[in-house]
Amino acid sequence: MKTVTATTTIDDLDDFLAEIEAISEATGAAIQCVDADYVAGDRHLRRAVELAARAREQGTAVAREPAVEILLYAAGRRQINQALEMGVSEGKAGVVAVVSGGDEAAAEQRVRELLGATDADEGVPSGDADTIKTFFDIGDAEMAVVDGDLEAIVLERVALLDVET
Repeated sequence: MKTVTATTTIDDLDDFLAEIEAISEATGAAIQCVDADYVAGDRHLRRAVELAARAREQGTAVAREPAVEILLYAAGRRQINQALEMGVSEGKAGVVAVVSGGDEAAAEQRVRELLGATDADEGVPSGDADTIKTFFDIGDAEMAVVDGDLEAIVLERVALLDVET
């Protein structure tokens, strides 16, 4: 798995998604772009990719497309329309692209060019804590129990998706 992080402007969402699809088809990689504000860190996305791959291997995947299955796990949701809240939208925003499988190196490079990512955009930063708490329904009492480790709670939500099926 590789990630590309950048602040970019998406003028036309359909065109952007068509470009991502073209890169995916050309490289055989699953590519999922999410709003960086919803990402609790690198472990969050890595775990989502691992569990999505496992679901596909076991025949328990909900989505037909690997990239959509990654989004479902990252969002901790079984409903695609609910998981899409975590996706990208038109305008200027932080984006994290997850690239998994196929020719990852080629896909990563092409996504990096599409997003205008620079070397300074390395790594997956933690997103907006309030956005993450709201999206994953995390309250103050739960935060206190884990000593404020928001990513740990999100990882739990991602893992619990398998239990809820």
